Amino acid sequence: MPIDSTPHTAGWHEIVAFPDWGVKAVRAKLDTGAKTSAVHAENITELAPSADGTPRVRFDLVLRNKPPHRVRTIEADLVRTTAVKSSNGQLDTRYVVATTLVMGPVSFTAEFTLVSRSDMRFRVLLGRRALAEGILVDSSREYLLTDPPNRYKNRTASKAGNP
Repeated sequence: MPIDSTPHTAGWHEIVAFPDWGVKAVRAKLDTGAKTSAVHAENITELAPSADGTPRVRFDLVLRNKPPHRVRTIEADLVRTTAVKSSNGQLDTRYVVATTLVMGPVSFTAEFTLVSRSDMRFRVLLGRRALAEGILVDSSREYLLTDPPNRYKNRTASKAGNP
C-alpha cells in the first residue's frame, strides 16, 4: 500500500527499487495500457517447493542489457502462472512473483511476470494492477516521483512545465 491514501502523480518513466531483491534503482516504464507488470528475467528455473509447500523459482533479473551487464540472481516464491497477451499479440504463459516495489515516497507489494524484455528499452514495466495502488500517471511528463538518471537530468529539467 502507498505510504498514505493520497494518490501520487508519476511520470511515464520513473526509477524504482526492489529492496527485497537488493536492487536500488532501475528505470521503469509506467504503462496504463498493460494490465500486468513485468521484469526482464532470464534463466528461469523452477525450484523444489519450500518447506511449507510453496512453489519457488530462480531467475536472473537483468537490470542492464548493454555492457557492463547488471544481472542479479533471485530466488522467489511463485505466486502463480498466468497467460499474458504480449504487445505483439502472442499468448504466453508466464511465472508471476511478488516483491516490494519502492518508487520515490511510495512503497507497496506488486506482482511481476517474468519475461525476456531484451528488445525493450525498459527492464521493468508497471501495469494497471500495480498502478492501482494509488498512482496516477501523467503521460506527458517523466520522473515526477524520482530523480532522473544523470544522463536525463538536463533533458528533463528543460522540458516545459517540468519542475
